Amino acid sequence: MKRIIECVPNFSEGRKSDSINQIVSEITSVEGIRLLDVDPGKDTNRTVVTFVGSPEAVIEAAFRAIKKASRLINMAVHTGAHPRMGATDVCPLIPVAGITSEECVAYAKRLAERVGNELGIPVYLYGDAATRPGRKNLPDIREGEYEALPEKMKNPDFAPDYGPAIFNPSAGATAIGVRDFMLAFNVNLNTQDARLAKEIALTVRESGRAKRDRNGTLLKDERGNAIRVPGKLAFCQADGWYISEYGCAQVTMNLHRFASVGLHTAFDAVCEEAARLGLRVTGSELIGLAPKQALIDAGRHYLRRQGKTAGVPEEAIIHTAIRSLGLNDVTAFKPEEKIIEYAMKEEKRRLIDLTLKGFVDELSSDSPAPGGGSVSALSGALSAALCSMVANLTFGKKENRRHNKILEELAIRAQELKNLYLDLIDEDTDAFDAYLDAMRMPKKTDAEKQSREEAMELAAKHAIEIPLTTLQRAVSLVQLSETAVKKGNDKMLSDAAVSALQAEASAEGAWMNVMINLPSVHDGAFVEKVKAEADASLKEVKRARARVIAFAKKRLG
Repeated sequence: MKRIIECVPNFSEGRKSDSINQIVSEITSVEGIRLLDVDPGKDTNRTVVTFVGSPEAVIEAAFRAIKKASRLINMAVHTGAHPRMGATDVCPLIPVAGITSEECVAYAKRLAERVGNELGIPVYLYGDAATRPGRKNLPDIREGEYEALPEKMKNPDFAPDYGPAIFNPSAGATAIGVRDFMLAFNVNLNTQDARLAKEIALTVRESGRAKRDRNGTLLKDERGNAIRVPGKLAFCQADGWYISEYGCAQVTMNLHRFASVGLHTAFDAVCEEAARLGLRVTGSELIGLAPKQALIDAGRHYLRRQGKTAGVPEEAIIHTAIRSLGLNDVTAFKPEEKIIEYAMKEEKRRLIDLTLKGFVDELSSDSPAPGGGSVSALSGALSAALCSMVANLTFGKKENRRHNKILEELAIRAQELKNLYLDLIDEDTDAFDAYLDAMRMPKKTDAEKQSREEAMELAAKHAIEIPLTTLQRAVSLVQLSETAVKKGNDKMLSDAAVSALQAEASAEGAWMNVMINLPSVHDGAFVEKVKAEADASLKEVKRARARVIAFAKKRLG
């Protein structure tokens, strides 16, 4: 899975379009970055920029933008309605796909160290990257704003995490941190009454509402503070409004931890409260882009409510999510534009997008790639697909219902491996092409020769790591085959057995590709380690395949 980080830096300039454009240009100048949004505000004198990319690309783009902002923005003369303490006031990193919060923290520290050391800007880590409890919340760090910095920085307790503990009059200070992805999600009601939408919002939002007695009098505790009734949804901010463009009221929500409270959780809660008020939900609207996982979670939820297995292809899951949430109600929901991973796909020719005939024809041509590595990955994808088929066709059958949980888990894992192996088909060919590119590098001077040798070594290692992954994951494949042959419908014994044979073919082919490339690597420790891992994985695959085939043949008579 590609590793994707979202970055949402806030710059203390919202009025000078030329300055904003220069800062944004620094971001888009980095290869692999996709700019999602630029939102300037004149009253706040602040611009919020949203972009995504690989961790390395995001860190580079963020640094360039912070550097440019420090040169264009003079905080000594800055005014605006929004709290701020620096030219780049805050720069959060948000894990989107293939990366954990902990890994993002490491990248946040790398960025902070570079900003502090190279630009001389005091940097404070916040959110999940905070180094002490008092710095977890951004408002605590920003208290008193830019104007308070000269005095606050005299206090050793307010020393920055990175950079000089000296007031920077022009750039101020910057907060760099890590937080969860936030989903901006609106649920549409069959009413124009914003008051009813607000009533639902008070019930579902985490902060809830103030408690009142039967007469409507606000109830307070012994300290005189209003007593609150907590809302139904954690990590949810909500309000209600009327949108004249759509002709309906909406419950508008920010979902701060979609892994805990997702689109489906919020949607169902609003549906429940709307029904209590005699209203009906007509659909919903997703503002901005969302991680694919948010739609996957919702689609699986609604498939299970229908009594169906969630172990189906990704496209079917996302289609279910879109239809169930009514995401096309007021605006067209285009997955290729609204799902971050899809929006970031490179526009290039991919083997897996060819027809079956087209792939085989390409394979049979005089081009050296695709070759055995891609075919081995294809065998793995076929093995996983067969396992998923067996599980899905067995799921829900009266005689097999006791195995439904195991079967669904099998189907879901098989779909995940299928997608992985499909990616490996192209990655194997890409790795081979990268090695050829390294070989074509100039080699006239000693410096050129050294650069070429280093590039070839790295490319050779990568060309080995792809089939090694194909081989190692085949262990999981054949284990799924073993579950399928034992828990699946007896009428599909042959399908489960073929999945094991395909897993073995994938493993054998990948092992061959690893071994043929190892002589190209001069790193002895790497070669020894890879050979040991490859031999062990192949041995395990062959043992499991033997068990599957023996079991199937015994049952088949």
